[in-house]
Amino acid sequence: MPYFRPEVMLIKHSRSKKPIKIMDPDCAICNQPALAQCECEAKGLDVAVRQAEQRMMTSVFTDIRTWVRGHAQDYILSYFSMLTTRRRDSHAQRLHALHAHYAYYRTHPHPSEIASADAELKRGIDDDWKASVQRYPEVLEYFYGLVRLDLPGDEEPGVRDPPLSALGGGAAFGGGRKVRMQEPGRGIAERGGGVLCRRPCRSRRRGPRVDHRLPLRRCRAM
Repeated sequence: MPYFRPEVMLIKHSRSKKPIKIMDPDCAICNQPALAQCECEAKGLDVAVRQAEQRMMTSVFTDIRTWVRGHAQDYILSYFSMLTTRRRDSHAQRLHALHAHYAYYRTHPHPSEIASADAELKRGIDDDWKASVQRYPEVLEYFYGLVRLDLPGDEEPGVRDPPLSALGGGAAFGGGRKVRMQEPGRGIAERGGGVLCRRPCRSRRRGPRVDHRLPLRRCRAM
């Protein structure tokens, strides 16, 4: 009986781009022949990726969002405080000049003039707060831009020979590895995947250090 070689196909490795010769199996989901070119496996992989991402990365994304939100709020409050300090100083100088002017005539400013100056201060503070809040999109993008997710290199042992029983013959994966979240000065806290997230920041107790003379995209608020 003659020997018939099974049909084979060539695919490219995702990283090396080298052709790999493999059998052309039937669909693992619907069992249709490969010639049917169904999308079952591709769609199934998309679902599996989303599920794995949700299990392993949700807490990471939550931590990043919390960190960015907190530092953005700190920056906006610090920026608003700087603006209002300048405005209050200007208001105090105006009142001092007003009192000095009337003191020359040995009298006091009219209450309406004081009320007018106070009303102008209130309007200015409202404008400062509005201007500060309107910077949130820029500030949030800046702090999101400081977040780093470092992927391991392709030659690292954990990538070349994953501890999966089907590949390396080792123990089953079992979900033992976790995504490591790292902040300078705080060590590494396990959160749940395989990506190292370095989040440069300062202790929240000490607050951000902001140089308001620089535009935000160049300011080192950490």
